[in-house]
Amino acid sequence: MHIEHIAIWVSDLEKTRNFYEKYFAARSNDGYYNPSKNFRSYFLRFDNGCRLELMQKPEVNEESRLHEKQKLGIVHFAVSVGSREKVDVLTEQLRKGGYTIVSEPRTTGDGYYESVVLDCENNLIEITV
Repeated sequence: MHIEHIAIWVSDLEKTRNFYEKYFAARSNDGYYNPSKNFRSYFLRFDNGCRLELMQKPEVNEESRLHEKQKLGIVHFAVSVGSREKVDVLTEQLRKGGYTIVSEPRTTGDGYYESVVLDCENNLIEITV
């Protein structure tokens, strides 16, 4: 058993797709559009086969999220890049790209070497070995 994909709502579909293609070497499908629901999405595939679905619908936006009750749910997702050096390099690339580094590269209490960054939609990503 494995997780097939994780889906996230985004406000800027193209910008978010470009972010994951540029910094995480994701490969996108051609996209999907359902005009009756005004819904668009992309599936991004990573080298190991796992996928991230980016979804956009005008009614789902920051304002609509603020009016809903706080919910429990996914806090972050982690991407393994293979080595401590690659964690450091990618963290620096993201910093130079203007993205927020929430936590600098370090070894955590549970033994992970990681940094934590925000993507262009403010989703938390752990970059791990």
